[in-house]
Amino acid sequence: MSEQGERSRGHPLIRLPIVGSPIGQGSGGVCCPMFSVLPGSGEKAFEGPERLMNCSGDSPKQPVLESQTQWKLFKVYNISKDEELLCSFTCGGKQETKVFHITVFYPPKQVLLMLSPTSVAIGTLFTIECRVPAVGPLECLTVTLLRGTDILCNQTFVGTALSPQDAVVTHNTTAHREDGLYNFSCEALMDLHSRGGGLVHRVSDPQRLEVKEPIPDNQMVTIIVIMRALLLLFVTFILLCFVFTQRWHHHWSHPFMENRWGNQWKQ
Repeated sequence: MSEQGERSRGHPLIRLPIVGSPIGQGSGGVCCPMFSVLPGSGEKAFEGPERLMNCSGDSPKQPVLESQTQWKLFKVYNISKDEELLCSFTCGGKQETKVFHITVFYPPKQVLLMLSPTSVAIGTLFTIECRVPAVGPLECLTVTLLRGTDILCNQTFVGTALSPQDAVVTHNTTAHREDGLYNFSCEALMDLHSRGGGLVHRVSDPQRLEVKEPIPDNQMVTIIVIMRALLLLFVTFILLCFVFTQRWHHHWSHPFMENRWGNQWKQ
């Protein structure tokens, strides 16, 4: 078995299978090569720079001498990709091997949420971005954007890369007045049940959006002012025309003007 795996930049989560079932029959009885993780028995997962692996073999009907080696201790360094470790030993003249599968995960450690901009007017667009740095495998990850308890966006990923990657979800939406009453948050859930693991859940810090009343456009304000001025001039013109007409009618309907016009017609 290799004593040293490839070193990784981070600290992945390594999932270990349950081992210890018989795998072969030797002339001296049942041989059970086993792996165990030290320290602690029955440990299924570990995280950190290195662990000690114990490869042991048991052949019950063979005499055990004090000088006979029944196990060997290996130091396994941080593994950055899925590996298979082999434990081989000879029992009753027959070599037996146990395969030990190590699956490497990079669970979410951080969930970063950003609102852009953080202050918007009602009816304008803003962007919600959630970033989960250095996670893998992506196909086990689900990212959910929330406004209060309401789900805005729920996204899964497709990826086969062995190295950790950033998972990014971007959602564009229109600001409403009630958006300023709730916290926005982002949840990252990695489901490892299909690979013998469990659930890893992380939540971002909540973010608040400042929602303001819409500000009229300067050009629109100018147009409205001009239209009001033109309307005022039009109404003023109509009133002046009415006043002039009334005065003209009153002037020519006076008795003196009627007699004058009548004498002129007689001549």
